[in-house]
Amino acid sequence: MKAIAGLGNPGDKYSGTRHNFGFMVVDKLAEQSSAVFKAGRGEYVYSKVNPDLILIKPITYMNNSGYAVKSAMDYFKIHISDLTIIYDDIDLPLGTIRFREKGKSAGHRGIEDVIYHLSSHVFPRIKMGIANDGQMRPSENFVLRKFRKDEQEAVKETVNFACESLKFSLNHSIQETMNKYNKKSVNLGKG
Repeated sequence: MKAIAGLGNPGDKYSGTRHNFGFMVVDKLAEQSSAVFKAGRGEYVYSKVNPDLILIKPITYMNNSGYAVKSAMDYFKIHISDLTIIYDDIDLPLGTIRFREKGKSAGHRGIEDVIYHLSSHVFPRIKMGIANDGQMRPSENFVLRKFRKDEQEAVKETVNFACESLKFSLNHSIQETMNKYNKKSVNLGKG
């Protein structure tokens, strides 16, 4: 079984914020498959898209995502190589996604917690760019801001692009997926 875990913060207060890009992608994947989320046996909700794919959303706050992801992996017997994590990246411009097969946290506390609880930094992930031309520092405030009105179309296109790339990744190697999708980014029109 494969799993896709989107990182974010639970609750309406954080809905639509940059830090919830991972949630937005797994929500869209669930919607595309008419799948619903239900409570897991731990601090996560999950959606079984089909017998071979599960979507996971920790209901802990971002910085404590690792325990919830590990609990879901243990319960569903998911191997670390079959897990893909989706999270926001302040160092990439909005409209850009980057697949990686491994890596350190680069200061992202949610992914840092996942690495800690999985005792490994070797697992597939997608970084979702959230940077814009505005004031992005302090970063802990920027990531909790909602996307601007003029960014909404790019957000929608990026979520769809990420979903397309994830579906491709389920039947292709991480290298093939990186070659196909890391070269592209959403064309951001102004307006």
